[in-house]
Formats: sequence, C-alpha cells, structure tokens
Amino acid sequence: MTQLRTVQVLGGGSAGSSAHVRSLAGGLVARGVRVTVCAPASLEHDYDFLGTGAHFVPMPLRSDPAAVGALRAVCAGADVVHAHGLNAAVRAGLAIGRQRRVPLVVTWHTRSLADGAKGRMVRLMERRAVRSAAVVLATSSELVDRARERGARDARLSPVTAPGPVGHAAAYERAEHKARAELGAVDRPLVMAVGRLEPDRGYATLLDAARDWCGLDPVPLVAIAGEGRERAALQRRIEAEGLPVRLIGRREDITDLLAAADIAVLPSRWESRSLLAQEALRLGVPLVATRVGGVPELVGDAAALVPYADPAALSTTVTGLLADPSARHRLSAAGRAQAATWPTEDETIAQILSVYDEFAPPRGTAPA
Repeated sequence: MTQLRTVQVLGGGSAGSSAHVRSLAGGLVARGVRVTVCAPASLEHDYDFLGTGAHFVPMPLRSDPAAVGALRAVCAGADVVHAHGLNAAVRAGLAIGRQRRVPLVVTWHTRSLADGAKGRMVRLMERRAVRSAAVVLATSSELVDRARERGARDARLSPVTAPGPVGHAAAYERAEHKARAELGAVDRPLVMAVGRLEPDRGYATLLDAARDWCGLDPVPLVAIAGEGRERAALQRRIEAEGLPVRLIGRREDITDLLAAADIAVLPSRWESRSLLAQEALRLGVPLVATRVGGVPELVGDAAALVPYADPAALSTTVTGLLADPSARHRLSAAGRAQAATWPTEDETIAQILSVYDEFAPPRGTAPA
C-alpha cells in the first residue's frame, strides 16, 4: 500500500489554526503520512512545520493565477487536500478546479464578523468554499450550522484541541513567581488576557472594567499579551486615564503568564475554541469569558460567562471572584474537569485521519 499524501493549506493563519496544523502535521507524520504544508513563509518561522517532519512550501496569500497555479502544482500529487480557514479554502478550491480529482477537506476554525459590502463578499466566499469541499469540519456547532446554511454537502462537528502544556508542576511554580515579579504583580492580583489587539477582541470593554478596579485594594494589574492595530489607541487611553493595564506585546511564555494569573479574561465579540480558554481551564486558572459563539459549548459550567460589551458585568464578575477565594477554587477545579472531557491531541488526529481514509482514493490506485 502506498503512503497517504496530504497537503495542508493555511491562509493568514490564526493562532488556533496554525497551532492545529502544526499538531496535525506532527501526528500524521508519526503515523506514516506524507504531509506538505503550504502557508506564508512567516508562519514557518513562527510554527516550524519542518520540525514536525513535514515538507513546507511557502505560498503567498494572493489568489492570482500564478499563486493558484503554484498551489495547483503542489496539490496535484496529493490524495487529500486539507484547507484551514476561509481564504485557504477558496484558494484550494480554485487550485483543485472543477474536476475534483483530489478531495478537499475544509476546517472552519472561526468566522468573519464583517458587515456591509465586505460582509456580502465574505458570504460569497463562504458559499464557494463549502460547496467545493467534500466535507467541512467545523470547530463549533454554530459553525456547522453556518456551513450547512451556505450549502455544504457534508458538515460535521470536529472539536480541535490545542496541544496541552508540557512540564513539571515545580517548574511551572518557579515560572509563575518569575512572571509575576516581571509584571509587577507580586503583591497584587493579576488579571490576564491574550489575543490580537483588534476591535472585536473586546479590549475597550476590558479597559472600562479596569477603570472600576482602580478602587480596589490592592488594585489588580491587567496584563494583555498580543499585538495588533489597536495597540496605539489602547496605550493612549491607558496613559490618559491612568489605568492599571500593561500591554506586554507578543510573548513566547504565554503558558507561564497564564499559570501566574489569578483570573484569565476573554472579552471577545466571537470565539469558537479559544486557545486562551483551553489553556486557562487546563491550568486551573479561573476564566471570565463572553457568552458568544462556541465559548459556552467549550467551557460548559467551568467559567463565568458575561455578555459581550458589558463592562459592568465584566467588572462585577471579576471583582466578585477576586474577593472570593473559594469561588476561584471551584472554578479552577471545574476547569480542569471540563478540560479532561475534550478530545486529546491524539484523538483529534485520529478523527481527522479517519476522514481522510473516508474520502481519499484507495492507496495503490491513481485518483479517478
């Protein structure tokens, strides 16, 4: 039997989809699958797909004939092409073409929140993407419904589990002390948020809540890890209002920072299977998150959920948890228990491999 050959196609690559592709590539290679990752060169630098044993072909984000032709040449030798995200799915569909000799698997990790003309364009792209796919794997039930509404022939729930933290408890404890000292939160509560500094991530609401926390004793420190186009505006507001908030930029030690936090906050307008939520619950860090998208499905009763863009609810919920160690302890235990119900990394890879086996031509034969 010949070796199964897959091409993994990434577009801009959110943190969740890129981490998933790296995990998937390593797991598939370990199971004897030949994996080629096509993505912008910057993602190879950040995620080291080559380090998993996969092949890597840099691909631009463009959908012009030259870029589509280059992707077509890579996909021509595959048994299955797996596109991650909307842009990657559209480009992969164009590359495979109408003959569909190679099955296209699409994973939807997230969705666009665009309105107006851009929103209409996104809906057209979504229809094109799902109708070109043999199967759409969606990371939340809401996305499964959306794929079906757009005309998917086959849409299935496929919860993507991010790789768990690896390390010894004592090492994490040392890292926590170091992180708190670096941030200046040794003798005060630490509230941690992680994600790109973009309008839909809800950081304006978090700053509103942080203004209320100025009256607490001691005043909590809010640390936000991430970069993005809203950084300058957020920093100006922090300085103008004297808010107890630090923008700490992009970090490689997110696990250590989260483990050091008293509370993690996810104030986004929409999320599917948030990496922050997954990591916080695994670490037993109490999580306050917005009741949006796939968040309730992901966390169950193991997080405190608040409405999006409601600074009073966010402020009150965090203040209550900071004042109640027993409530934080209950959320911590519930978070670890909820995380234990998620598919393991191995189970996630095995489930996707079973999808490949369902749609790929039998090994030893040429695609029809």
